[in-house]
Amino acid sequence: MTSKVTLTGFEPRNKKVIPRFLFAQRMARAIGLWLALTFVGLVIGMAGYAFTEGMGLADSFVNAAMILSGMGPVSELHTTGGKWFAGFYAILSGLIIVIATGFVLAPIFHRVLHHFHVESGKSD
Repeated sequence: MTSKVTLTGFEPRNKKVIPRFLFAQRMARAIGLWLALTFVGLVIGMAGYAFTEGMGLADSFVNAAMILSGMGPVSELHTTGGKWFAGFYAILSGLIIVIATGFVLAPIFHRVLHHFHVESGKSD
């Protein structure tokens, strides 16, 4: 019997729920993706603030981190380029938050829904 591989990497409906240690590995990968995406977003923000506003490392970090976390900028922006960058970076940060949350929540939702599907004994 051949093993069906899905696009998402999750087990198909007709398979049993994976063991907890495999689920923990899946969650570790999801959290790793979240961390990587967050780090890339933070680097983009720091570079943008340093380039457009001439901020130092600490100031560009705190502004990028605050925007990325949804809190808003700390320092007043003085250049038009900095304001344009901050606007586009805020949009990008909102997308990063949504995508990263999806990375972490998808395995959890899949496990819960798959568990109920397997218990009910339904099949296609």
